[in-house]
Amino acid sequence: MIRSMTAFARHDIKEHWGTATWELRSVNQRYLETYIRVPEQFRGLELTIRDRIRTLLTRGRVECDLCIHSNLQSKLILNKKLTKTIIKAAQWVKRQSNEGYIDLIAILSWPGVITSAIEEKQYIDTMSLDLLSGLDTTLDYFINAREKEGIALKAMIEQRLVSISLEITNIRKQMPDIMAWQINKILSKLEEANVKIDQNRQEQELVILAQKLDVSEELDRLEAHITETCKTITNNTKDAVGRRLDFMMQELYRESNTIASKSINTSITKSAIELKVLIEQMREQIQNIE
Repeated sequence: MIRSMTAFARHDIKEHWGTATWELRSVNQRYLETYIRVPEQFRGLELTIRDRIRTLLTRGRVECDLCIHSNLQSKLILNKKLTKTIIKAAQWVKRQSNEGYIDLIAILSWPGVITSAIEEKQYIDTMSLDLLSGLDTTLDYFINAREKEGIALKAMIEQRLVSISLEITNIRKQMPDIMAWQINKILSKLEEANVKIDQNRQEQELVILAQKLDVSEELDRLEAHITETCKTITNNTKDAVGRRLDFMMQELYRESNTIASKSINTSITKSAIELKVLIEQMREQIQNIE
C-alpha cells in the first residue's frame, strides 16, 4: 500500500497527573528527518520517540510536538550559572557593537535557564509511560492519515496510466498509415524530380527510413513501464515505493521524448505531448509518496 508523506495527526491524553497533547505533521522529503519538541523535563524521551518514528516511517520531514499541562505541584528553578554566562556574553556583544540592549525576558526564555521540577518525582516514570502510550496512538492515527492520502494518490496515478494506455493505442493505430504516407511522399518526389535509383538501394533506403520512423519499441517499453508501475502501486508491501515510482516516471518520460523526436505527424506529436503531460502530472504527485 502506498502512503503519502504529507499527513497530520493529533491526540489528547487525560490522566490523573494532568493532560497532554501530541501532534505529528510531515511533508515530503527525500530522506527521513525528525524534529522533536518536548518539555525540558522529558528530554530524555527524545531518543525513544525518534526510534519509534523511524520504526514506522522511512521518508519525509516529520515534526513531533508534545504539550503538557500538569496538575502536580511544581516549582521553577533558575540556572544561575547559565544565566550569568548568557548575560556576560550579551554584555560583551553590546560593548563590541555599541548597539541594542539586554532583554531579560529573552534571557529567561533561553532553553535551560528556567526549568520546572515536579516535587513528586516518582510521577515522572508514570507520566513517561502514559506519554509514550499516547505517542503510539498518535502514530497509529498518523499512519492511517498517510495511507488514506495514499489511496487518493493511487487513484490519480491509475487514472493517468489508463489515459497513457489510450494514447499508446491511438499511436499504434496511426503509425502504419503515417509510415505508408511518408514513403509514398518520398517516392512521389523522386518521380517528380525524375530521379532514378537502383531498386535494391531504394528498398534499403526505405527500410532505413521505416526504422527511423518506427516507434514500436518505444511503445512496447512504455507498456512494460506501465505494467510495472501498476504492480508497484497495487503491491501490499510495507516498503517505501516512492523512489521506485520516481524512477519509473523518468523511464516513461524518456520513451515519450523519443516518440516526440521521431514524429513527422502533428497527430503523433500531439499524442507525445499528451503523454509527457500525463507523466509529469504523475511525477508531481509521486513526490509526495513515501
